[in-house]
Amino acid sequence: MSRIHEALKRAEQDRATAQGVQVESTHSADASATPTPVPVAISAVPSLATHLTYETLLARCIPSDWSPDRKTMLFYNSEQGPGTEQFRTLRSRLHQMREKQPLKKVLVTSSLPKEGKSFVAANLAQAIVRQQGRRVLLIDADLRAARLHLALGTALTPGLSEYLLGEVDEFGIMQRGAMENLFFVPAGRSTSNPAELVANGRLKVLLGRVESLFDWIVIDSPPAVLVSDAGLMANHCDGVLMVVRASATPSDVARKARAEFDDKLLLGVVLNGVKGKSSAYSQYYGAYDGRDGKAEVPR
Repeated sequence: MSRIHEALKRAEQDRATAQGVQVESTHSADASATPTPVPVAISAVPSLATHLTYETLLARCIPSDWSPDRKTMLFYNSEQGPGTEQFRTLRSRLHQMREKQPLKKVLVTSSLPKEGKSFVAANLAQAIVRQQGRRVLLIDADLRAARLHLALGTALTPGLSEYLLGEVDEFGIMQRGAMENLFFVPAGRSTSNPAELVANGRLKVLLGRVESLFDWIVIDSPPAVLVSDAGLMANHCDGVLMVVRASATPSDVARKARAEFDDKLLLGVVLNGVKGKSSAYSQYYGAYDGRDGKAEVPR
């Protein structure tokens, strides 16, 4: 009889293994007693496979109806409109830097609010996808004062905060609008502990899982001086762009923000809001001085 029981036990284990369940058998003092299988809970399977394809992303990411603000989303107006050429220049500088160092995940930040970091992040992403075959993921990681969903004219939730809370998977927070190859992750609902969410490790997981699907990932973060979020996010990025507003940002504050990041991470400084003879052309975007991949904050 013991051989029969052993055969039944092996058959039960083989069947459970095929179904992805581990089985433990209880040992009774009575060798002739029928063993009782005890199933062990199956661990959660990651939503993204190791070799996720772009086709899978398109199938899972449902198109969204965006109504972009055409005053600030420059490439929705015309490819040759005011300000678009400056963003092409910024795009070219980043590609040049990419030839010398690994560069895909770019954090865009500022020292203070209202310096134009969200404007720069969104239009840089739009400029990149204008190149044939380039795919960009734009992430609104400013969990304290989300703005990108308003500029793009789309929903705020579900977004990054829901993902960091473990409530939804990667596909559940990604949006794609009418502009081909541009994908967007909104900030999500407001939370009482954004710094803790950013530091819980899931942002690193998110970037690691989707990185292979995109040519660039552009992340809009909170201002660097006021809160710690930008510094934490920079640890998971390849480079940082600082946005400084002309005639508005105090130089000492800009230098303090710059000091928050390692020199190896700082790619340069975008001077936003420059006005002059060509103010109609550069009212939003000014100059980018990136000699050797760096730019000095104006003194």
